[in-house]
Amino acid sequence: MAGNHAADHGRRDFLQRAGGGLVAALAAVPARARAQTTTASPLKIGMVGAGRMGGALGAVFVKAGHPVMFSSRHPENLKELAARLGPLAQAGTVEQAIAFGDVVAMVVPYTALEEIGKTHGRVLATKPLVMDVCNPIARRDGDALVKWVGEQGGAGLASAKLLPGARIVRAFNAISYRKVGVDVRRPGGPVGVPIAGDDSKAIALAEGLIRGIGYEPVLVGGLAMGKHLLPGTPLADEHTPAEIRQIAAGLR
Repeated sequence: MAGNHAADHGRRDFLQRAGGGLVAALAAVPARARAQTTTASPLKIGMVGAGRMGGALGAVFVKAGHPVMFSSRHPENLKELAARLGPLAQAGTVEQAIAFGDVVAMVVPYTALEEIGKTHGRVLATKPLVMDVCNPIARRDGDALVKWVGEQGGAGLASAKLLPGARIVRAFNAISYRKVGVDVRRPGGPVGVPIAGDDSKAIALAEGLIRGIGYEPVLVGGLAMGKHLLPGTPLADEHTPAEIRQIAAGLR
């Protein structure tokens, strides 16, 4: 009981710092020290979606010491995954995962976001970070939805409309699930993860989580830049942080 209380206290302290002066502090601290600071306290992470990408990303969060609840419409099918990952992993419904998470990661087909927003939007709007790992893909989601997303200004701005009030940061949208947690470093420095968001506190929280699993987050801009965080774009696949900054500058 004492250990659980200490962990909960540390997590609350971390969230409070993320909501206050953490942004300024991060800017003044070297990257290595920043990683140690922002990942000292484990955060509960609710994974909405546990397919190939959701499973891979959730497993990396577990390995980094974060309690993770994987969820889907059929949580009974996730028990084997949770058992394989150990005591920090568990399975539940989408509602349970959203309630569980200090942070919620959305890793579902883009067509599912509208219903999730209608059903769980009020709770999602209370979370300090909703990590949007969803991509509109025509062959899966349909041409009509992809067209609608484009009319909203692209993925990012569209996600904000589907999840009103949520503090969204797009991340891991252009990295293959096969490479998540595998090739975090390469010659020339750490692999960068381009991120896009409008809320500075959510961005700081996302940066800490991403550094904690061995990547280097690179803010490419607000949610309007989220349209560039898709498979097949210049920002897709593995790049160093410097390469991401250079590519993003050419896209603005």
